[in-house]
Amino acid sequence: MDRSTEKKVVWTGRHLDLVVRGRWEYVERKNITGIVGIVPVTDDGKLILIEQYRPPVDSRVIELPAGLVGDIPGQADEAFETAARRELIEETGYQAGRMRRLFSGPISAGISNEQITFFLATDLKKIAPGGGDDSEEITVHEVPLDEIPTWLLDRQEQGLLIDLKVYSVLPFGAVNLFACRNETRRRMT
Repeated sequence: MDRSTEKKVVWTGRHLDLVVRGRWEYVERKNITGIVGIVPVTDDGKLILIEQYRPPVDSRVIELPAGLVGDIPGQADEAFETAARRELIEETGYQAGRMRRLFSGPISAGISNEQITFFLATDLKKIAPGGGDDSEEITVHEVPLDEIPTWLLDRQEQGLLIDLKVYSVLPFGAVNLFACRNETRRRMT
């Protein structure tokens, strides 16, 4: 495809534009500067996951906490880490003592221009109930890292869908679990 092909917006919604560029059709999100995903791992080796109904797939979905950056009126210049901290508290009720950027990339390069930046959240402290904002009904799950494969299979058998991003970050959670255990051992000696 020729990169110089003109981009045309053929439909505009409140949050999304449908774009045509050459023979390619895709979606662009409006009024944000990015998307953050959070990999929250507790000191005792649990990954915090969320569950919510997603209309596009007409199912409840197991996901990582995530959210939009710069979507709050007057905060278009919001820092990615700030958004990750805000979304973590809003969706799970956990506050991170440490937040480390992991990686960024396209969510689905064939259908959207969206990119997501992942953060590893550690030194977690429960400070709120979580569950999302007024428009969300989020269930929070705390799953031991060594039980995640079985736990996810159980959820699938119950009819839930698993967001594939959950699988993509599991190595980062495992590395953090090892680091947390070593740090705890050092404190005890």
